[in-house]
Amino acid sequence: MQRRRFLRHGGLAGVLAAGTAPAVVHAQANLRWRLASSFPKSLDTIFGTAELFAKKVGEMTGGKFRISVHPGGELLPPFGVVDGVQAGTIEMAHTVPYYYFGKDETFAIGAAIPFGLNSRQMSAWTFQGNGLKLMREFYAKYNIINFPGGNTGVQMGGWYRKEIKSLADMKGLKMRIGGFAGRIVERMGAVSQSIPGGEVYQALEKGTIDAVEWIGPYDDEKLGFYKVAPFYYYPGWWEGGPQIDFFINTQAYAGLSAEYKAIVEAACAVAHIDMQARYDVNNPAALKSLVKAGVKVLPFPKPVLDEAFKQSMQLYDELRARNPNWKKVYDDYSAFRREQNLWFRFAEASFDRYMQSVKL
Repeated sequence: MQRRRFLRHGGLAGVLAAGTAPAVVHAQANLRWRLASSFPKSLDTIFGTAELFAKKVGEMTGGKFRISVHPGGELLPPFGVVDGVQAGTIEMAHTVPYYYFGKDETFAIGAAIPFGLNSRQMSAWTFQGNGLKLMREFYAKYNIINFPGGNTGVQMGGWYRKEIKSLADMKGLKMRIGGFAGRIVERMGAVSQSIPGGEVYQALEKGTIDAVEWIGPYDDEKLGFYKVAPFYYYPGWWEGGPQIDFFINTQAYAGLSAEYKAIVEAACAVAHIDMQARYDVNNPAALKSLVKAGVKVLPFPKPVLDEAFKQSMQLYDELRARNPNWKKVYDDYSAFRREQNLWFRFAEASFDRYMQSVKL
């Protein structure tokens, strides 16, 4: 009977629509999934992470489990992939959770929040703390199971047409800034805009926006922001360790055999590690190239960072009071952050400061 139902509904899409995935997919030797990315193909590091994941799944299954990877806009709009996974239109997506903070601010904690964890701390919270458990409980409300799918490491603070010399220079600034951080810059007097990566350069070139943050030197150079906005600030205080996730439809995942589930988990882990390694390799040379092109690399003035920190902490307190999802996850996250910063202050940070001062 299940076989007849599978044939009648016409493949996995029909199975998902009929809600029969777990019983049927176990019986299949060959699987075909579609993965919708939020990123354009031109960003070979971040888009390439999804391609690496799909490649590893194919290799580990002898080609029996194939996943096609589609750039933002091909199957779904870049910011529409979560809706697609939730509805079962696609089996999975590769995206940054904070893009969806408009649904619930808690999404942002799964990626990065201003003055949050760095990349190592984020991985520690996710894999050995309560992060994966808490975020999966939250994502279950959206018919999604998540797997960490990369981290860029701390990002740069973006490209600006004019210098940011004081907090006053933030007033009225129109800035493309991803996800949750937009609320903070708005509280500082700026105007935030959410624009997919493939459309950012045109907006900056036309003057629709005055500034843009993206990732770091390697990707930013590819997108050409330096041609129209020569001031490059650091650090990206809103993204100390932004994690990208693989989101999988709950029914599609439940329908996998135990072996295929283990393969998906292993492939995600490979992709997760590979992304930051690639960024760490590529960013130094790209930064040198940008400086040679005349880019002015500047630190944010301390008063700007101090105000951003103040506004961030105030917003988090407000969210704790009105969003129970946020409170549950953030309380654990913030306690973990406090302990991590205590340790990093004595070991990691002091070692890094010394090594950078000797300039080997």
